Amino acid sequence: MSQPRILVFAGSVRTGSFNARLAALAAKELTRLDAEVTLISLVDFPLPLYNADAEAESGVPENAVKLKRLFCRQHGVFIASPEYNASITPLLKNTLDWISRVREGREPPLAAFKNRVFALGAASNGTYGGMRSLIALRQVLELGCGALVLPEQIAVREAAVAFDEMDNLKDERTARLLTAVTERLVEAAQRFAS
Repeated sequence: MSQPRILVFAGSVRTGSFNARLAALAAKELTRLDAEVTLISLVDFPLPLYNADAEAESGVPENAVKLKRLFCRQHGVFIASPEYNASITPLLKNTLDWISRVREGREPPLAAFKNRVFALGAASNGTYGGMRSLIALRQVLELGCGALVLPEQIAVREAAVAFDEMDNLKDERTARLLTAVTERLVEAAQRFAS
């Protein structure tokens, strides 16, 4: 069996981001499951606010092309999504919008979202644990981009106290849920790696 390649990132670049911590923990779990993991920060891929006029004038930014190519090299993607006003962050939405605009050669539209599987997680200080952002992100990925998104997901509530000093989840039930989500992602990604 081929080792599945999985990209992991958070939709936040804030210092001390709960979702960056969740993404790092998911990457650790995925590595434990023998996946080839690439953990990135969107801070390394700055993009202007999407504007169709700017795209028509200047083309797609190089960082959008780099991200699209990075997505296309993967069998799976794990996104940790913060919740802003019951939705996803402007950073994450803008990133996905730009990636969706990249089309190279004869590849089909939305190539970055096809032939790979996505898993979602969120961490929030609120009692919903970012669940509303996961609903919004699922809509963008599935309906907007035609992506295959696993039904399993994780929402870490009261995130300020959810992680221990080693950045592991304190609550055993939540930790088991993350394990289940990552195991399912590796299993599904394996189908694309074969």
